[in-house]
Amino acid sequence: MGLTVLLGGARSGKSSMAVRMGARWDGPVTLIATAEARDEDMAARIGRHRAERPAAWKTIEEPVDVPGALRSCPDEAFVIVDCLTLWTSNLMERELDVRSLATASAVLAGGRNAPVVAVSNEVGLGIHPADALSHRYRDLHGAVNAIWCEHAERALLVVAGRTLDLERMP
Repeated sequence: MGLTVLLGGARSGKSSMAVRMGARWDGPVTLIATAEARDEDMAARIGRHRAERPAAWKTIEEPVDVPGALRSCPDEAFVIVDCLTLWTSNLMERELDVRSLATASAVLAGGRNAPVVAVSNEVGLGIHPADALSHRYRDLHGAVNAIWCEHAERALLVVAGRTLDLERMP
């Protein structure tokens, strides 16, 4: 199955789809969670995601070192990375090299024997950012999505719980 990237808007069903994909795996599942509960809304969101996952799954809470988290996953484990959107923000906040870390992570994810599903928001479909930081984030996160998709066997656009297979450009 290789690497699959699920792209879409907020609340489009990406995380739920990743959970359903992992539930079909006949073996261990590891979820790499990049979110940090910095406010009540995010804490509630994290709680909803935890409740949706089977209790037997291993969760690695890692807001920054996704390459290290991927390396720590058992070879036979189905891995879900949720989500690249927050991970990009975390890297920017810490002034780390987003593109290099995205490439290293995507290479690791794409090279695993067991499947990896990465969840990410498509942030380039909305209005033009009003400030420099938002503009920089939109551009960097677009690059992160492109890098991960470059190393993926499959990329799906998720809208309202439905998918559209994104083909590679010739």
